[in-house]
Amino acid sequence: MNLDATFAMRAAGAAGATPLSTPAAAPSGGGDAFAIQFSKHAAKRLEQRGLDIDAERMARLERAVGQAEAKGSKDSLILLDELALVVSVQNRTVVTAMDEHGSKEHVFTNIDSVVIAP
Repeated sequence: MNLDATFAMRAAGAAGATPLSTPAAAPSGGGDAFAIQFSKHAAKRLEQRGLDIDAERMARLERAVGQAEAKGSKDSLILLDELALVVSVQNRTVVTAMDEHGSKEHVFTNIDSVVIAP
């Protein structure tokens, strides 16, 4: 996976998710309990498609997930530049990831919100 060198990658967590965090993206109050994680499927898609999530994008993703959470979303489509990320908001886990060429039908199901990352 082409991730910025500042990311700290740890062993896969529950449900096969890979936690990723940066010091800038970690919530205040200590630790990375709220860091965004990537499912094995999402990590594989990012790697296969050569998609990049650097520290700046990760911080924007964190903010977008926080916005979805504040509105009560459970499963959200996060649009981050050319990336479309389906995120389980409650688990703070990216379930799948694709770019504008990644989906033949361009149809997303089982989501209750869409956030355009600022």
